[in-house]
Amino acid sequence: MLSNRGQKSAASQDIPWRFAPGSNNVYDKISNPKGVISLGTAENNLLQEELGQYVAQNVAIPALAFTYRFSTMGGPRFPIAMASHLNHYFDPHTPVQADHILTGSGLTAIHEMVALSIGDPGDGILVSRPIYGRFELDFGNTAGLNIVYADMDGLDPFSPGVASKYQKALDASAARGIQVKALLIVNPHNPLGRCFPPSTLREIMKLCQQNSIHLISDEVYALSVYDTGYEESPSFTSVLSIDPTGLIDTDQLHVLYGMSKDFAAAGLRLGSLITRNQLLRKAVAANFRFHNPSGMSVAIGTAILEDRAFVDSFIAISRERLRDSYLYTTQILDHAGIKYQKGGNAGFFLYVDLSPWLVEVPSGDGGGENEAEYALAQRLLDGGVGLHPCEEHGEKRGHFRLVFSHQRDVLAEGLKRLCVVLQTPVAESKTLAD
Repeated sequence: MLSNRGQKSAASQDIPWRFAPGSNNVYDKISNPKGVISLGTAENNLLQEELGQYVAQNVAIPALAFTYRFSTMGGPRFPIAMASHLNHYFDPHTPVQADHILTGSGLTAIHEMVALSIGDPGDGILVSRPIYGRFELDFGNTAGLNIVYADMDGLDPFSPGVASKYQKALDASAARGIQVKALLIVNPHNPLGRCFPPSTLREIMKLCQQNSIHLISDEVYALSVYDTGYEESPSFTSVLSIDPTGLIDTDQLHVLYGMSKDFAAAGLRLGSLITRNQLLRKAVAANFRFHNPSGMSVAIGTAILEDRAFVDSFIAISRERLRDSYLYTTQILDHAGIKYQKGGNAGFFLYVDLSPWLVEVPSGDGGGENEAEYALAQRLLDGGVGLHPCEEHGEKRGHFRLVFSHQRDVLAEGLKRLCVVLQTPVAESKTLAD
């Protein structure tokens, strides 16, 4: 017998497409050429060779790394290295100190601990749509918080006027009895690949102060910004770089950062909470016994961050390769007539519109209004390419996040398969209208 909580968790595994399909049939050009190419997982696969070589040649795991104290909450050295990194690249208005940083086994773990600390079951976390879909799990599975979605209704979600949309969603949430405890942004944005301009960040900060809620800025793609030719697209600005005076109490301002994206090191599972709120740090620390990073990960992460010359070179190479992959992918999509959100200059992905390829399917499969997206995702999967349906909670159906940060031969094959599936007619199907 399971608890009610356990039964709910078990049942969540059966929701159609709630979790990505397993990785038992992964594409390999030599050993498994018919395997699935996932264009849905946001990993930077363009720098694994360089990272592996650096670690093999420059990182020695000390014996102390096998002790608890070396890595508990990040240990003594890693926060110093991370603070130095943030002060160099994020241009904070007030320098970040090592004791402002808590480091756990990835940002997913940090999300859970922050959720447990700032909200009670049934409370809300406010986000705009579209947004990274795993937040529902990160803040909901254990802490029981609701993700409250603010619709943009055609407004540019990066414009200062977005504050009014957030306020509307806040008021509607309160009317439903859901108390919003924090506004969460992803900057650079996932999945739109754009950065928030300073003017918009200031308006968001003021909104949070006026409503007495926390502002959480997930900046995990901060250095994965590159030139794609859009002159209007702003570069990255951290909320840490903005003078908070008259905008927001620093106890309400928190930044999330880690090594999974900018350093192509998702497997290290190192994620940090940066906050000046001492009480929040104490509350989060109370649950760190369940989410401490490994000593080996901390040793590797520290060595990387302490080598400024390597980081500078690594980030420069990453930006160049991401830009090339972005431009290659958009050329393929343009040629195939597949629309996508323009103006992106950050991250590993494009937000593509596959709504013209949605077709009506028989009801009764448990997916409700999402069955058309599930059916398209299944067609793609059958064709050897993986995209996750309904993941970004878009305001309109048929939009998918397409990850392009793959080696060129893998990316080319994945895009080829995508185009082949979309060009293959579905017998006796009817295209869905918006």
